Amino acid sequence: MSIRLMLADDQALVRGALAALLDLESDLEVVAEVGRGDEVVAAAARHLPDVALLDVEMPGLDGIAATAALRRAVPSCRVMIVTTFGRPGYLRRALDAGADGFVVKDTPARQLADAVRRVHMGLRVVDPTLATETLTDGVSPLTARERDVLREAAAGGTAARVAAALHLSEGTVRNHLSSAIGKTGTTTRAEAIRVAESRGWL
Repeated sequence: MSIRLMLADDQALVRGALAALLDLESDLEVVAEVGRGDEVVAAAARHLPDVALLDVEMPGLDGIAATAALRRAVPSCRVMIVTTFGRPGYLRRALDAGADGFVVKDTPARQLADAVRRVHMGLRVVDPTLATETLTDGVSPLTARERDVLREAAAGGTAARVAAALHLSEGTVRNHLSSAIGKTGTTTRAEAIRVAESRGWL
């Protein structure tokens, strides 16, 4: 019996290359491909893959949120994050969301195929370098509300717009921004956003 795979990546070229590489393995079969995070659950419900390989950054829904939604909707499907963005914060958030594996896209094809098999067997597979980094600085110091405020600010929102979007007062928004700036060791909102994004905390 082949291991049934679903691929979710917004870059068609990358998705196609992954599908071609994995289909070369006699025991692996790609049964579905999607280009948006908000298409993951419906495709999995329709095709019932054994393992879903998800990118982190996708339109509609990011791969971490899609992981959580997929684990709720199709619990029999195991999830492996395959991403360009090997950030410690992403790894921790992905595992918290229910991912069974986390590897970077430059993983050699044979190692990727082996990782898929191990995840299918119920094992957890994590890029070793990233695992080490996560132990040292993967824990986000930001509260959930501070992350929300930074995300809205990153989208270009003024304090007033962020306040309206999150149903907060402008003073509360400024307090959260000030706290996030302090926790990231930066001096401006833009720097705090850059640091939080680079570490995968947003």
